[in-house]
Amino acid sequence: MNDRRSGGGYWSVATGILTVVMLVAGLASMASAELIIRMRDGSRYRIPIDVSEVESIHFRKLEPATGAPVETVPDSAPAEEASAQPQPEISAAGRVWRVGPARLLKTPSAAAKLVRDGDTVVIDAGVYQGDVAIWRQNDLTLRGEGGMVELRAGGRVARGKAIWIIHGDRVVVENIAFSEARASSRNGAGIRFGGGHLSIRHCRFFDNEMGILTNHDPNSEVVIEFSEFFGNVVDYERYGRLGHNIYIGEIGRFTLRGSYIHGAVTGHNVKTRAKENYLLYNRIMDREGAASYLVDVVAGGRAVLLGNVFQQAAAAENFHLLAFASGKKHREDPDQALYVVNNTFVNDRPDGVFIANYTSAAASVVNNLFVGEGVPVQGPVDNRANRQFTDGDIIQDRAAYDYRLRAGAAAIDQGAMPGETDWGFSLRPTHEVTDSLEIVERQVVDALDIGAHEWQP
Repeated sequence: MNDRRSGGGYWSVATGILTVVMLVAGLASMASAELIIRMRDGSRYRIPIDVSEVESIHFRKLEPATGAPVETVPDSAPAEEASAQPQPEISAAGRVWRVGPARLLKTPSAAAKLVRDGDTVVIDAGVYQGDVAIWRQNDLTLRGEGGMVELRAGGRVARGKAIWIIHGDRVVVENIAFSEARASSRNGAGIRFGGGHLSIRHCRFFDNEMGILTNHDPNSEVVIEFSEFFGNVVDYERYGRLGHNIYIGEIGRFTLRGSYIHGAVTGHNVKTRAKENYLLYNRIMDREGAASYLVDVVAGGRAVLLGNVFQQAAAAENFHLLAFASGKKHREDPDQALYVVNNTFVNDRPDGVFIANYTSAAASVVNNLFVGEGVPVQGPVDNRANRQFTDGDIIQDRAAYDYRLRAGAAAIDQGAMPGETDWGFSLRPTHEVTDSLEIVERQVVDALDIGAHEWQP
């Protein structure tokens, strides 16, 4: 028997209460809502309530014959909801959502449905198998914590494109590894970016068809720092498609700093169509792979390559290491400017071209060390203080990829002051690469040395 006492604002049920569901979702700001009681026989009872007036809800079991209470829930006991709802932490920095196997939000994709502009998503270290997501929010930070977060797609991609599709502006991605993306189009990427500004730091992209792939937006900017891209390839002989470690579309500006890009096969290690490109203090190497170009700046534009280490494998199919304005339709574009300063190039092929400049504007090539056979620069060039050594004796250990200068090398203190670009970007090298994903301050004694490394006793 059911007895509703609307004046007292409560229900008492003598027998048969088996399931209680409280529907008070998101109600702090709602003046009215319903308390729903669902019975096992399928019947439901709805009670209108003014949520702003509710302090707590309690349940009391009654003795069937007399209606006297035999068991009481203390007034201090909180009402029990049917299921806990994830809530962000609120701090001075904003809202923080926490994701992990032991948390209410188990996967990043679950958080992607809840976050708003300006939020931070902190993901516990571990492996997240087959989880893919789309992020549409602006001013968003997506960060792994406690170690590397591993997103192993297992062949899955969101909307046939990528493990993560990012559409927002001013998005930061940190401490996350992306792998195993596969798509029917053969360009399954770790990240597909179509937003405004994206920063990637301390991340890894491997065993995808594309590491990162961007859309074409002249107002977009991508910054990648202290990250590793390797083995993002497509079986060209089987599918007739190319995979690239990094593929930047026709965006406004691309910066790659302090990163290690290696192991491309047939495709490129870095391919970019951006209007402005800054490659600073990176290692870009075939190593275990055999890329086409190490770096392909397809549309030319403004490009600065400063303090990098480049290495082309003996098995590389294309004998050019760096190409500038390889796309024919861009070669006569105005304002073409290429600056190549204090880099170390190693060519393990028996021939080749270290720098191919396809424009009519002279490339500024200063303080570069060329190791191996081949032509240092093809195309118009302003050469200053560059040196080529074919035998490799000038560097520490060519077979072990240790390209630091040997004691007494003819490149020590032989560099020139490189000045700055036409738009005021300083070309003086301030850092140098290491064997890890970090850069260190370049310790210059007397004059600059030639190449990416300054010799130290």
